[in-house]
Amino acid sequence: MLNSGLQRVAFRSALRRPLQSILFVAGIALGVALIVAIDLANGSASRGFSLFTESLVGRATHVIDGGSGGLADSVYTKLRVDLGVQNAAPVVDDYVQALEMDAQPLHVFGVDPFAEPPFRNYLSANAAGVPVAELTAFLTQPNTALMALTLADQYKLKVGDTLTLRYGATKHVVTLVGLIASDDAVTEQGLQNLLITDISTAQELLGMVGKLTAIDLIIPDGPAGAALLDKITAILPPNAAIQPAGAKGSAVSQMTAAFDLSLSALSLLALVVGMFLIYNTVTFSVIQRRAMIGTLRALGVTRLQVFSMILAEAAILGVIGALIGLVTGVIAGRLAVGIVTQTVSSLYFTVTVRSVSIPPFTLLKGLVIGLGAALLAALPPAYEATTTPPTGALKRSNIEAKIRGAVPAVTIGGAVLLIVAALLLTSHDMIPNFGGMFALLIGCALFTPLVVLLLMNGLRPLLGALLGTLGRIAPRSITRSLSRTAVAVAALMVAVSVIVGVNAMVGSFRGTVQDWLVTTIRSDILISPPSISANRQDVPVDPSVATTIAAIPGVGSLSVARNVPVPVVGDNLPAELNAVTSDISQGQRRFAWAIGNFDTTWQAMAISNGDAAGVIVSETFAAKRHLPVGPGGSITLRTDRGPHTFPVVGINYDYGSDQGSVLMRDEVYRHFWDDKSISTVAVWVTPGANVQDVIARIKAAFANKQDLIVQSNHDLLQSVFVIFDETFAITTALSLLATVVAFIGILSALMALQLERTRELGTMRANGMTR
Repeated sequence: MLNSGLQRVAFRSALRRPLQSILFVAGIALGVALIVAIDLANGSASRGFSLFTESLVGRATHVIDGGSGGLADSVYTKLRVDLGVQNAAPVVDDYVQALEMDAQPLHVFGVDPFAEPPFRNYLSANAAGVPVAELTAFLTQPNTALMALTLADQYKLKVGDTLTLRYGATKHVVTLVGLIASDDAVTEQGLQNLLITDISTAQELLGMVGKLTAIDLIIPDGPAGAALLDKITAILPPNAAIQPAGAKGSAVSQMTAAFDLSLSALSLLALVVGMFLIYNTVTFSVIQRRAMIGTLRALGVTRLQVFSMILAEAAILGVIGALIGLVTGVIAGRLAVGIVTQTVSSLYFTVTVRSVSIPPFTLLKGLVIGLGAALLAALPPAYEATTTPPTGALKRSNIEAKIRGAVPAVTIGGAVLLIVAALLLTSHDMIPNFGGMFALLIGCALFTPLVVLLLMNGLRPLLGALLGTLGRIAPRSITRSLSRTAVAVAALMVAVSVIVGVNAMVGSFRGTVQDWLVTTIRSDILISPPSISANRQDVPVDPSVATTIAAIPGVGSLSVARNVPVPVVGDNLPAELNAVTSDISQGQRRFAWAIGNFDTTWQAMAISNGDAAGVIVSETFAAKRHLPVGPGGSITLRTDRGPHTFPVVGINYDYGSDQGSVLMRDEVYRHFWDDKSISTVAVWVTPGANVQDVIARIKAAFANKQDLIVQSNHDLLQSVFVIFDETFAITTALSLLATVVAFIGILSALMALQLERTRELGTMRANGMTR
């Protein structure tokens, strides 16, 4: 323990070096701020979706899911009439865009008000729910909807206002007849982007007349519940399946796990760079006080007391830095949540976050990590201060001699870490890969002292020949202060490697995506409905759109596609199914494996092969599901005819879905799914026709009828890369912030060197050296 005298010595030492203390605090604060900001942004996005999902699920224990085709109304009738299941509630839901609300996404949630009470309390006629008059209007008037009071206030909406809702290429108008308020904070947050309608209104809005999205169930525990599940399963159509109510949230967690881990790793990297800064600061502090430490040791102060004094000082500054980092991180988290939410919505699922909650665990984690990093970085210089006898503590050369003596051991440690990194990087899992990356960076950093010594010794004769005495002094000064210069160089090396690595990674991704788009989408024009986010291409379009387009002058040929998420049997993660009438890549698809040239592979996918009609899956799909690359592979999809196994006749490179995609011929899709809609139309213009003229004619044909996005191939590329840049904005920002931390470390090291050499520089000036 420290006595009061040593406490005063430590406190006065920190006050006498305010700039070094500020740099120490800044290194911790920036690292902690990044960790807290990313944790808050990730947590808010995930929590927003979880709360929203919980508010929809309510007290349901199980859900009957109809897949992409939905469930027939008759299924619900059989449940209530034939089986007498009372705790069942039909649901029709999907996302739409509210044009009067800046085209923001709203989740239309169609319910049967009379079946709702056991599941959700939105429609309860009490102070926390909907007033009786508004509930009556909701039950008796067509095309009406309810909205959260807080959301309506945000957009200055009131009862009686109308909303224009866009779903795919069509628009519908609904009237707000009630505003929902809730005393429960969880329910309140879950309602934030919800628009509640009755079943029939939702069916009309979403083009699902006669169909349901799902049926919620409350199944009792025990044998009675199991028996009831068996009875329900027996009457379900082939396309339906019963799953636990929380299965969707589990799938979402699986989808976003890699994204969360990536951002967390980058924020920790900034803290690692900050630890170099802290080590430099504490080392310099120890060197400045070596005379004082030697005097204290000579007066009877023990090694443990000296060690505790230095660590206590680091702990105090670490706590201050961590607290500043917590405040800064909360502010930055509120700013970062928009970027993270945009990325999550583009890649995984639509999510709207209007408030950022601050869990105590996040703040505690930031505080502990920040303080731990400060103490860990301060350990080596604190230990060094205790190992020098009192007489040696007065000699400045001792620490540099020790550092030089430790170079072989440090270099061997770096080599060991590089071997560990090589082993970890052979894994296909994210966590070992990140561990390997950190081992690689730290291993390279440990080679810094040896590299600095060799480089400076090699440069000294050359610089001496070019610059004379000054040329020899510069590299010698660097090697004389190896304990600080090597750490500063290592910090800069880590930061530069992060910048180069991230830019190379993003640039490589961008180039690969561009090559993929150019080879895969060979059509001149692509027509699609407005989508809520980059991953929303399953909104239906009437097939008559393709007929109208085909008759427009200048249109040579076209290919239609249907993009829908489909359940993979035995897998919680949905896959994106792309059903196409013809190959829009014109045989240019790049394959990791195929049964032959593209014509052969395409023929193997034909319906003429009957039940053996093959499919092509993406490399991502195969990797996530451990599907071997080569002949003999197959996948089982839940179709409207029940589960069906399709042979895999090719694995292609495709970057359209994070969870992987399945390519199928259109006639095969129509054979197994009762879906007449299309999603996109690819158009090739006739030879000599002007693409922009054809685009103008297509837009004119659908003006004031249907909202369609008509893009040339060039415009499509540009729009894709706008989304691409938004996706990687947070990654670039984090790498830049890591560089800021490294810059502070370099500044700290250079200032320490100049402060240490004040007397030497003064002597040189006195002998005639100019500024």
